[in-house]
Amino acid sequence: MKNLFVKIAAAGMLMLAPAIAQAAEGYSTANVNMRAGPSTRYPAVAVIPAGSSVEIRGCLSDVNWCDVEFYGGRGWVSGQYVQALYQQRRVYVGPQYYRPLGIPMIRFSVDNYWDRYYRNRDFYRDRDRWSRGPDYYYRDRDNRDRDRDNRDRDRNWRGRDGDRDGRDRDRDWRDDNQRGDRQRDDRQRGERQRDDRRSDDRRPDRRDFDCRPGDPSCDE
Repeated sequence: MKNLFVKIAAAGMLMLAPAIAQAAEGYSTANVNMRAGPSTRYPAVAVIPAGSSVEIRGCLSDVNWCDVEFYGGRGWVSGQYVQALYQQRRVYVGPQYYRPLGIPMIRFSVDNYWDRYYRNRDFYRDRDRWSRGPDYYYRDRDNRDRDRDNRDRDRNWRGRDGDRDGRDRDRDWRDDNQRGDRQRDDRQRGERQRDDRRSDDRRPDRRDFDCRPGDPSCDE
């Protein structure tokens, strides 16, 4: 019975051995951003201070980026900022050291990784766009920003055109009023002049007749 328990324990240790080998201890060589994906274009989720210890959970085979754990958080760091102890010396983590250090080569999927670690992050709501890659996300964002800028410019132009049209209408209205005032002044001036002429015509002392000698009305 005792031998049975020993065998079960040994089998359990063998089952745990691959899990234990799934991580290697590393050290950050600078204050480096831990990001939500294997590129500097992914959002930063934390800053790892220089000299801090990290657990390397796996690295990509095609680019030198590694999935690391730091104070319970997970994210990606470039291997050029992570060192590990190999044969009593620290080396920068690279593909040639993955196998000797027991670092597995893994793949990255935004959907799976973000579902597991970033559900409470603001950028998670844009997961569908990020899943196509950071280049697509930023291109899509730039297009959206450009479309919004164009709409803003169109709205501003329409507003300026409306203001200009309003100013033109105000100017036309003022010109019409001034023209009407001038015409009214001209009419009033003409009426006064006609009235003055009619008054002159009705003056009793108007001398537009021939005076006869000895007429008293001519002696003035």
